[in-house]
Amino acid sequence: MAEVRRLQPVEIPDEPSEDTLATRVAVSALTLGLKTLSQRAIAATKDVFMLLSVGSGFWLWSSIPDPSPTQIISLSLYAVFILVAQVIVRRV
Repeated sequence: MAEVRRLQPVEIPDEPSEDTLATRVAVSALTLGLKTLSQRAIAATKDVFMLLSVGSGFWLWSSIPDPSPTQIISLSLYAVFILVAQVIVRRV
């Protein structure tokens, strides 16, 4: 039985064809679009972090109908922690 070759030489043209140039332009446009999208996603994660952390603080405050002084102090410390975390995230 004849042996099947899996690797075959490919002829490379001396000058790029119009299809090759169009492909390069499309790939560079796609790369630029993905880069912009990823930068926006990184900016959005900061806002999502802020929304989730402030929402968790609000939920904790509203979930305790009659808080004791210890619970008020604990919730206040949690709020300070959230504020410090927000300052750290905004500076980075």
